[in-house]
Amino acid sequence: MPHAHTNRLAQETSPYLLQHAHNPVDWHAWGEEAWAKARAEDKPVLVSVGYAACHWCHVMERESFEDEQIAQLQNELVVSIKVDREERPDVDDIYMEAQQLIHGHGGWPLNVFCTPDGRPFFGGTYFPPQTRTGMPGWPDVLRGISRAWREQRQQVEQQADQLTQHLNLRVELAAEESSEPAAAIRRRAAAQLLQNRDRQHGGFGAAPKFPQPAYLQLIRQQALDPEASDAAEAREHFALSLRRMAEGGIYDQLAGGFHRYAVDQIWLVPHFEKMLYDNALLIPLYLDGWSITGDDLFRRIAAETCDYLLDGLQTPEGAFYASTDADSEGVEGKYFVWTREQLFELLPAEDAEIACRTWGVDIGGNFEGKTILNIANEPAAVARWLNIESAALQASLERSRATLLAQRAERIPPATDTKVIAAWNGLAIDALARAGALLEEPRFIAAAERAAKRILSEMRGDDDGLLRIHAGGRASVAAFLEDYAALANACLSLYEATADEAWFAHGLRLAEQTCERFWDDEHGAFFAVAHDGERLIARRKPTQDGATPSGNALAARMLARLYALTAEGQWADRVEAMRNAFSAFLERAPTMLGDFVATLDWLEAHRSVALIGDPDDPELREMRRLTLRGAAQPTTLMQRRRNAETIIPQLADKPGVDARATAYVCRGFACSAPVHNSAELAALLAEPPPTVA
Repeated sequence: MPHAHTNRLAQETSPYLLQHAHNPVDWHAWGEEAWAKARAEDKPVLVSVGYAACHWCHVMERESFEDEQIAQLQNELVVSIKVDREERPDVDDIYMEAQQLIHGHGGWPLNVFCTPDGRPFFGGTYFPPQTRTGMPGWPDVLRGISRAWREQRQQVEQQADQLTQHLNLRVELAAEESSEPAAAIRRRAAAQLLQNRDRQHGGFGAAPKFPQPAYLQLIRQQALDPEASDAAEAREHFALSLRRMAEGGIYDQLAGGFHRYAVDQIWLVPHFEKMLYDNALLIPLYLDGWSITGDDLFRRIAAETCDYLLDGLQTPEGAFYASTDADSEGVEGKYFVWTREQLFELLPAEDAEIACRTWGVDIGGNFEGKTILNIANEPAAVARWLNIESAALQASLERSRATLLAQRAERIPPATDTKVIAAWNGLAIDALARAGALLEEPRFIAAAERAAKRILSEMRGDDDGLLRIHAGGRASVAAFLEDYAALANACLSLYEATADEAWFAHGLRLAEQTCERFWDDEHGAFFAVAHDGERLIARRKPTQDGATPSGNALAARMLARLYALTAEGQWADRVEAMRNAFSAFLERAPTMLGDFVATLDWLEAHRSVALIGDPDDPELREMRRLTLRGAAQPTTLMQRRRNAETIIPQLADKPGVDARATAYVCRGFACSAPVHNSAELAALLAEPPPTVA
């Protein structure tokens, strides 16, 4: 059926922008055309930012941007720019910071009004189509902005100047040499987090509840610190958080994979969108949970989440899509919920009873009359109640899962945001490589390699630099710091998983490009946008973690790992310069830089294990298994065949001995004598790390 309206966004490739291509709003994509129009017509500019899986973005579109009268008013009063935050995180970062300066909070959709030169002066998030519960209607907001622009220009200009000055404040102005040991910084951060922990349900704070992987990483490292007085509390909370999330509705009990967040405190009712990055960041935490506790639940969740990436988000070419929506058929969560009647119609009576008791499917439901599946009762308890063997109960649940998945596949699924994002793919490749190595699942490693080859070959610019986005059959948008750093880390993890030094070479080259393109020689640390990138109203250095680690945190991890692999001081020196640049944040608010703090801690405590010999040697395989399972200390694994040439500096002076499997354990600047069996290696790995005050 022909559309009544088609605007400029029809020429874009972003699925989010294309969702708005037939609005009656006269949308522009980000670019000079919109700003020139605003200058020529002397109008304020609306920068409206969202993403394809954003529920309230869709609501505002339906209520206001698709409304003919409201759209006509918007076209008359402002010039409108629509931005995909996942495509342009640099734009989103600047205007989200402005929104937080204005109101103290943010979110999406983000609607910020600017002068024709890009300076923000007013902002908000979702607005209803008319005044509702004290919230102004969108037409009233538009009229108010237009009136202020015409009648209070001086005040508007002053507000725009003040906000822009704040956005340009440089973190290096407060920088100083930082001498506090990383372990001490991490202990302070972890203590703050533990004060805010939810002792009953895991995680931190009240509703809404986000997994917050950066926080959990700090808690994990605190749990393994023999000098930390609260190590036992940290260990307990780390395991509790992983378990409660895995048992809740935030986890898809049928297909695996985590939803974005829970709207309640108990992880039951999720916001149903699924993001690539959330799942990629949670996989390593569940692997750590399994290594630390031995709890097989954590192993299963890690493996199932990997399978979700492969089954639910993998592109035909092997990369990974960005996300799936919360809504299907215009209803949030419809695809995922069940009734007791449906289960008894689809399953044999005994299987239905087991499924209902285990997954909490009651007559009244737990979400708008239906049920979000969750582990309402432990399977062992259900087996006792029904007087059946645990093995029989597990077999019943597997049959039910397969049947319900098949039926769910016949429903209309949530929409998929089909763009490929380099940084998020880097996180997924990293997670799959680590999972494949630790779980000894070659298919995860193969999927990671396939995705990495796709990104490295298809998402390149004319200058051999990375491109961030692949959508609509073409790659676009010059990559940002997080893209380079995430992909460099992915390549280094692939080297550890495969012993293929070509992956080390790829990671090294990406790291060199990162330093060439983004490093601030004057003040240290990395800019988000490359030196030759588009100049916006502020040039930012990403420091604070959000839903994903900051670009500088990812870059610090890349540098630290290269130092561990090469022992070349240039990499550690840059990490030290970053620590000094961020010293004020590390002193006052270390939890804001959780992933960066975790990397500093890793660098001071890490060890490297070099394995040399035939990969098929059973003794070498056992030594590799021991190394990978050594979750008590951060470890870098290096491998090569005996007598093979190597480009890994740390391996160059470590020969194999006779025909035996050989291992060296290195801490700091000292390496052990070679050992030749798993028992000797286990003894070395059991030695405590050097104490850092």
